[in-house]
Amino acid sequence: MRLDHVTLRTDDLETMKAFFTEVLGLTAGERPPFKFPGYWLYGDGTPVIHLMAGDPGQTGGTGTVDHFAFRGDDYDALIARLDSLDADYSARTQTGGGSRQVFVKGPLGLLVEINFPAGD
Repeated sequence: MRLDHVTLRTDDLETMKAFFTEVLGLTAGERPPFKFPGYWLYGDGTPVIHLMAGDPGQTGGTGTVDHFAFRGDDYDALIARLDSLDADYSARTQTGGGSRQVFVKGPLGLLVEINFPAGD
């Protein structure tokens, strides 16, 4: 498993976008047609920061960090492990891209996403 991206919730999308693009050199790029505003910011051709509109206080104990994500290796093995542990999770297929996503709720409001490309 490897780190995939970090999602930040902000009530000022444009300022946050400017920070990551102007200061850190990331570029805004393609993003699925979600029902909420935001940006995907790319580094080396990969979306590494996902910005989403919203009150940072909505993220529980994690502040502006909404969640972080890993690229998974074995979807079926992960689901079996989560089921065996009676973990609190949800699984879905990503809008517009077909990749499978598993969101696992952790302690203190932590949310971890594990992505599996379409076909994996």
